[in-house]
Amino acid sequence: MNLHGHNRMDAETIWRKDKAHFLHPWQHFDSFHETGATIISRGEGAYVFDSDGHRFLDGIAGLWCVNVGYGREEIAEAMADQARSLAYYSAFGDTTNAPAAELAAKLAELAPGSLNHTAYATCGSTGNDTAVRLAHYYWSRKGQPNKRHVISRHDSYHGSTMLGISLGNRLGDRSPHFHYLSDFIHHISSPNPYRRPQNMTEEAFCDQLLAEFETKVAEIGATNVAAFIAEPILGSGGVIVPPADYNKRMSESCRRLGILFIADEVVTAFGRIGHMFASEAEFGFIPDIINTAKGLTSGYFPLSAVLFTDEIYDVISAADPTAMFAHGYTYSGHPIGCAVALKNIEIIEREDLCGHVRSLGGYLETRLNALSDLPLVGDVRGRRFMMCIEYVADKRTKAPFAPDIDIGRRIAASCSKRGLMVRPLGALNIISPPLVLNRMEVDFLADTLSESVIEVAAELSREGLGAA
Repeated sequence: MNLHGHNRMDAETIWRKDKAHFLHPWQHFDSFHETGATIISRGEGAYVFDSDGHRFLDGIAGLWCVNVGYGREEIAEAMADQARSLAYYSAFGDTTNAPAAELAAKLAELAPGSLNHTAYATCGSTGNDTAVRLAHYYWSRKGQPNKRHVISRHDSYHGSTMLGISLGNRLGDRSPHFHYLSDFIHHISSPNPYRRPQNMTEEAFCDQLLAEFETKVAEIGATNVAAFIAEPILGSGGVIVPPADYNKRMSESCRRLGILFIADEVVTAFGRIGHMFASEAEFGFIPDIINTAKGLTSGYFPLSAVLFTDEIYDVISAADPTAMFAHGYTYSGHPIGCAVALKNIEIIEREDLCGHVRSLGGYLETRLNALSDLPLVGDVRGRRFMMCIEYVADKRTKAPFAPDIDIGRRIAASCSKRGLMVRPLGALNIISPPLVLNRMEVDFLADTLSESVIEVAAELSREGLGAA
């Protein structure tokens, strides 16, 4: 049902059904019981519309993912054409379909180094499960079955499956009501320059982070460590851009110590920061495994692709009648999803959206960096179309707001009433718009955020909660 243009009773019915039956991801029940959910009924370009017809500039791109924007008819046609010819067939074992094979070849063409092989999954979470299982399988086939441990970082996010949420360690994800895997997963410090020790340079901070990693490897034993998993820019943990050369130096350390580097590019791939893949193009390193999702299909279909090197493939595919890569999903290599991804990549290339992001992204950074002078704003950070604002109670000491103030959500609500969607995460607002944004829309985004920060700062001052 398209609610845009329908009467209010339609929206009221959907609202009540949703409230009664739909358990949303990351649901906060207190607010949901009171207000229910906003119904998003339509999307067009960089905008979404709610069931009342209100238009919002989507500063989130759905959830980091609607890279080519909403309402792409040619993607809808590619989806429909594929559904008419072959909606689905299992890719288990020795069957395949044309879109899955074509997409795997296209990804090999685009990927850095010798990452010429693809394992499909359904989302970033299941992609990271696949990446870790692939690493385990690889080391075992190499005769090193003890290499099972995985090192990750605080502030990281790697999905919400049992394995994915355990790999990540973002404060807001660690609920006492869930259990997390810990016997083979380890976490080291977040590479967050804003929160580095006082009076320490970024260069010294990078040295400290590298030393911590190598100390952790020595503690576990390099012969027991399978992989290091890292987002080149940490996403949901706060759009944290590590110190210069951090990613490259960590990759070099992994190679020297015999550890696979898994780059979680679920957010950074397919144009978000101006490249099809960010690892080599932006940060100068080639990982052993890359996990992608989100921008792979621009959110038009749930699909992820885990890319890995010739070296890994040669080891796992060596003839052995007792060995089988016993992993995969019902919808791995789904023909409709792969057809959507191929059309999506065609659009990104044809319209040079990566070049557009590299060009306009600098302007977005400049406009948002100007917010640093406003009250409440502690840090503005990110890269091009992947940005974040962190709010603090004291700009000098960087002291955070009390969680019950919910500062990020208050500012997001102020933006929403002005026609802009930004994502609240604790004391953060995340900005990750569709890649089709133009200069005027960047101005609207930055101006609206500025007005909203000023409004909320005044509200807090009246409440006696003003920032220092």
